[in-house]
Amino acid sequence: MEARFNMFENEVTSKFFKRLIAASRPIEESSLPKATQELVKIRASQINGCGMCLDMHTKDAAAAGETAVRLAMVAAWREAVVFTEAERAALALTEEGTRLADTHIGVTDETWAQVRKHYDDEQIGALVCLVAEINTWNRLNVIARNPAGEYQPGMFG
Repeated sequence: MEARFNMFENEVTSKFFKRLIAASRPIEESSLPKATQELVKIRASQINGCGMCLDMHTKDAAAAGETAVRLAMVAAWREAVVFTEAERAALALTEEGTRLADTHIGVTDETWAQVRKHYDDEQIGALVCLVAEINTWNRLNVIARNPAGEYQPGMFG
């Protein structure tokens, strides 16, 4: 598979990427657990069918020590016993925040209450921004059909 368009060599998209990467720094520097950050990125990327982001974030998570079982279970997190209640709340928020067009409700009050129960304001801010950010990356990569499979952990860091 070849990309439809090389966004890395385009002046507009490369400038946009640099700004999006800079915008992600407060999320990365927040107290939101790194494992939760990767789980959120993986789940949104699964929903959006973004192979490039799945390739990147599953490999980054594995390199950071995430287990193969947990990585394999992200798509079925509701039935899996390997996630904490806090991670489950983050995954529910990720799904509802990613599938906004599927319902007029958006994020349910029940999901929001679970997020509030497990995360402080800084972490919630990071979580909300992270869901928005990964959905942006997913859309960029899916539209351009950026191929997956060649990413190496830390390659873009």
